[in-house]
Amino acid sequence: MNLQYEFPEGFWWGSATSATQIEGAAKEEGKGQNIWDYWYSIEPNRFFNNIGPETTSDFYHQYKKDIKLMRKIGHNSFRFSISWSRLIPGGRGKVNSKAVAFYNNVIDQLLENNIEPFVNLFHFDMPLELQNEGGWENREVVEAYAVYARECFRLFGDRVKKWFTFNEPIVPVEGGYLYDFHYPNVVDFKRAVQVAYHTILAHVKAVESFRHFHIKNGKIGIILNLTPSYSRSQNPADLEAANITDLFFNRSFLDPVVLGNYPKELVHILQKYGILPITQKEDFELIKNNTIDFLGVNYYQPRRVKAKENLPNPYGVFMPEWFFDNYEMPGRKMNPYRGWEIYEKGIYDIMINLKKNYRNIESFVSENGLGVESEEKFLKDGYIQDDYRIEFIKEHLKWLYKAIEEGCNVKGYHLWTFMDNWSWTNAYKNRYGLIAIDLNTKKRTPKKSAYWFKDVATYNGF
Repeated sequence: MNLQYEFPEGFWWGSATSATQIEGAAKEEGKGQNIWDYWYSIEPNRFFNNIGPETTSDFYHQYKKDIKLMRKIGHNSFRFSISWSRLIPGGRGKVNSKAVAFYNNVIDQLLENNIEPFVNLFHFDMPLELQNEGGWENREVVEAYAVYARECFRLFGDRVKKWFTFNEPIVPVEGGYLYDFHYPNVVDFKRAVQVAYHTILAHVKAVESFRHFHIKNGKIGIILNLTPSYSRSQNPADLEAANITDLFFNRSFLDPVVLGNYPKELVHILQKYGILPITQKEDFELIKNNTIDFLGVNYYQPRRVKAKENLPNPYGVFMPEWFFDNYEMPGRKMNPYRGWEIYEKGIYDIMINLKKNYRNIESFVSENGLGVESEEKFLKDGYIQDDYRIEFIKEHLKWLYKAIEEGCNVKGYHLWTFMDNWSWTNAYKNRYGLIAIDLNTKKRTPKKSAYWFKDVATYNGF
């Protein structure tokens, strides 16, 4: 086959998801509550169509069928997360043997189907009991996470070689402590900074214990949603707004995990406004000595900013937006369902930045995808004709290919997501899957994109 875009040999083609978003069985077989189970129980109205995490896509009972389907549509790799509250109900203490059996079965099933398991330890789903102790604000929760990570390496490290400590760790910071879209719905910049810092600490403690296991061919990384910050213009004030935005939302995690230190400029800003986190001296040695092996990059949309039009209200709530205003670029391409800009070149810009400034660390696209509401309107001949998704993936892959051609160390592409899954407060509002799910019957039906994706993976290009 004559391919215009042929990817490197051994490229990882697959998809990603998380425990809370697909497992269901939220109250079955000894699983403890996490913050999503609890929040839904007290405020179901905050979730689209009042749909909560107890059922979701029922992967817990249907994983065998689902994994066979993954193989059928060309997956050679698949990222999922382990639910901390399922494995260790309450977050500390005894391991739940039924959870161990479930995750062992999933891992074995993937390997039987020649799909490499990529395992993530934390995807927004803090056990409720630990959140009640303060969650990531509390250093003791960091220690509990380190123990949980060790248990996972011990239980599954004989078969799982690709590990991740966190998915999008900035999101619980933004959602839970700044912008009120995750539980515990706190709005406090200083507490947000402490949460971010303790998350990094939890991450490096997990990396350190991973090294002690000496997992043969094992690698450990983290998954960051890197959102390029583009300035409205080359005006110094606009450029400075973009720089500060980048420090807050990208480099606050990217620098410590890859380079082993925090950007001086960021520390200076936090110091100036009196919101530096509480730290211990030995932490910085730990951060320096436990950088990652590889990086997962989630990319959906760019961030565009400009200098502040008006001075921030000194009596208002202190927020990151004191330093920039969001900017809507005229003529931008949009996903109208999600309200997000589609800017395919962003994926190239991220990879070039990693090459230039982050020692060209081995990386892969760990999430990229398009959420569309009411996809049934595109139903024709028995399946959803999602040409818009094919177009979206294709255009991003072209830019990814260009980055690889220019020497970026990119190893794969994972779509968000394999099948339509439950998406936090959005529930099933926007559908992202290659496979459609009927919420009433849980029937799985491949969309047009699934067949296209299979060809891309089979031929390693298009």
